[in-house]
Amino acid sequence: MTTLTLSLQNIHCGGCVGRAERAMRGVDGVTAASVNLATRGAEVQLDRAEQVGALVDGLARAGYPAVTESLEWPLTNMHCGSCITRVERAATAVPGVIAASASMATETVQVQYLVGDDLPDRLRAALARAGYPVAPGASRDAAGASTADAGSSSEDPADDTAHDPAMSALTRNLIVAAILTLPVFVLEMGSHLIAPFHHWVVATIGQTTSWAVQGALTTVLMLGPGRMFYRQGVPALWHLRPDMNSLVAVGTLSAYLYSLVALFAPGLLPEGTRAVYFEATAVIITLILTGRWLEARARGRTGTAIRHLMGLQPRTAWVEREGTDIEVPLADVGAGDTLLLRPGAQVPVDGEVLSGETFVDESMLTGEAMAVAKTPGSALTGGTINGAGVVRMRATRVGRDTALAQIIRMVQSAQGAKLPVQALVDRVTLWFVPAVMALAALTALIWLAFGPDLTFALVAGVTVLIIACPCAMGLATPVSIMVAIGRGARLGILFRKGTALQTLERVRVVAFDKTGTLTMGKPALTDLEPATGFDANTVLALVAGAEGGSEHPIATALIAAARDRGLTLPPVIKTDVQPGLGLRAEVGGKVVLVGNRALLSGAGVVLPDAMVDRAQVLAGQGKTALFAALDGQAAMVLAVADPVKPGSRDAIKALHEMGVTTAMITGDADATARAIAAEIGIDHVVAGVLPAGKVAALDNLRAKTGEHGALAFVGDGINDAPALAHADVGVAIGTGTDVAIEAADVVLVSGDPGGIVTALDLSRHTMRNIRQNLFWAFGYNAALIPVAAGVLYPAFGILLSPMLAAGAMALSSVFVLTNALRLRRFAPARATRGGADAREGQA
Repeated sequence: MTTLTLSLQNIHCGGCVGRAERAMRGVDGVTAASVNLATRGAEVQLDRAEQVGALVDGLARAGYPAVTESLEWPLTNMHCGSCITRVERAATAVPGVIAASASMATETVQVQYLVGDDLPDRLRAALARAGYPVAPGASRDAAGASTADAGSSSEDPADDTAHDPAMSALTRNLIVAAILTLPVFVLEMGSHLIAPFHHWVVATIGQTTSWAVQGALTTVLMLGPGRMFYRQGVPALWHLRPDMNSLVAVGTLSAYLYSLVALFAPGLLPEGTRAVYFEATAVIITLILTGRWLEARARGRTGTAIRHLMGLQPRTAWVEREGTDIEVPLADVGAGDTLLLRPGAQVPVDGEVLSGETFVDESMLTGEAMAVAKTPGSALTGGTINGAGVVRMRATRVGRDTALAQIIRMVQSAQGAKLPVQALVDRVTLWFVPAVMALAALTALIWLAFGPDLTFALVAGVTVLIIACPCAMGLATPVSIMVAIGRGARLGILFRKGTALQTLERVRVVAFDKTGTLTMGKPALTDLEPATGFDANTVLALVAGAEGGSEHPIATALIAAARDRGLTLPPVIKTDVQPGLGLRAEVGGKVVLVGNRALLSGAGVVLPDAMVDRAQVLAGQGKTALFAALDGQAAMVLAVADPVKPGSRDAIKALHEMGVTTAMITGDADATARAIAAEIGIDHVVAGVLPAGKVAALDNLRAKTGEHGALAFVGDGINDAPALAHADVGVAIGTGTDVAIEAADVVLVSGDPGGIVTALDLSRHTMRNIRQNLFWAFGYNAALIPVAAGVLYPAFGILLSPMLAAGAMALSSVFVLTNALRLRRFAPARATRGGADAREGQA
């Protein structure tokens, strides 16, 4: 029986208490439940701890969700793939834990749990009992971000292992091991390979003394640098939880103990089998330490993206205090403070410009190379780089609330995600080590019965133990995920859910919202054609002047177009707005009419047939056509529309080249939607739908194109949130609403729809990389374990040396890590407009 204490939301009255208790008692496995109205806490008794997830789901359906939190802890003793499953089992066995996910790449565990009693302490204890204690001094917050200063980073941006105490200790152990191993290797192998050297050793110190020296040095090596394998591997074996350390411990101890018998009690061994294998033990330990050192170095490089993002935040800021600008630590900056931003400085926190004008380089966050103009009222994002202007800004979000801090947490969370493909790997690696130990024992017994001698059987069994490598299998998927998600962040592609990285590879249909996603999201003047005898700029200035007092979107577009051309707007004297038609105004000494055909016809203005025909053509393109008249004469036909984003055409073309079908689902009129779709090459169009209709449209699209695989939806507005959540992969435009971003799996920071091409391309590269890793990891073991067991000996007389087996085992993990690190150099095959230079520069 398990008793849980948890906190509930939405408990306001006695009725809430009763409904919440009924919801909990309705969950299979719950034997008792009570809710305290005063504390909004609940106490539940379950007969099975694994029913916690069902309990949480039941409370959420009833409208009284349990309060949950997440933590991420770095663990010690995680060395192979089988450790992942053991850590997760130990964590989920703790009452109150909803889910746990361990990562071999980061050597961490992420846990979602019910807020209630002392669960974090119980979780620490459970992990320690399982043999994976939380790293000393480690403390992670609920979002998984380190509680250390977000601005801190390694001096070397390419490698965070330079000042890591664990890495320093590993380096020292490796150096000491190499120094101790060298004389052992020379004494034994030199005697085998060089006959004069053997005779010299026998003549000077003698064979027995040589063996004794080797034994002494090997003993020091095992008790010193090699102690880690025995301290962790033997207890794991004793508790029937063998891991990679157990394989190394059993293999090296077998060779070492056999050598001790040959040295001190040779009479116990059959004649002809008296030999020592101290050099095998020493070399195996040194080679495996070398592999782990290379592995640690490679792992350090997987976190480059996080360190790069953290390095974007300066350590200090210039803040106005009592009329004076002083430099203060970033932690002392509060929301509402006024800051001075100097030329070339990094923006310290999120805020808005109070005074001054400048251009800001936002490429490090968005991937866009073009600097963005900033004037009073413009938003500033922490981590971006100021240009040549001097501005004062007001801090609006600081610390954990800044956009940069949220991005860092998002990337860290996604990097620790577990893809569906990892589930199979975890099941295999859990049983891999016990299977290898059984196979090694079977190999030794077979060769003992049918082989040449006892030594042969021992060598074959030890070689099987040493060559098996669950590390490579455990690292194959998580390291690729870490590198790919980090690389995506530097390209402006944020994976809010790591699983989207695998699902995106299967996407064969991408559906887009129109407004704000494929188009700019606000009307702009697209066409301007004056009648004969009229100047375009003159007429536009008068028309914009006439619209000066209006807040209508079309008026805003006309005024913006005039200002972009540098035109001076004459003052308006009198304005008469006629709803549904347009307006009449006196501007610059002229009577100006701006509106539809009915407005001008009603005022007696004769429109030339050419202007009418042109207006019809523009309307057929999905644009809003307007006429302008000056003093009773038709002067111009104009068109206003929501213009297509510069990268939309290229994005659709690139998707088609990748074999992806495209669609548009929008609430706009059918004519407008089809005109935009024709302009940029969209395959399917669904127009005039409400938010709920977008979900139905996605289902219909799935039915039509089901054979194509998964479906992604790209949107930016609140009305897109249901579709983003319903799609196999929801992709939010980063310039859109917070609601859309929260509902999405992937965020395109820059707002460029071409980012979906980069995301798909990155997903395909990543999954290909993972398959290569898994093929190598499984293929390596499938091919070499039989060789180590001696299957080639009867036909070819080949038996693998334990030392060669240790080298091959170490290199297998290094190969997987090195292959995964190739993703750091990923560059989109089809660089989207505006961001290519910035992305290449970051690479």
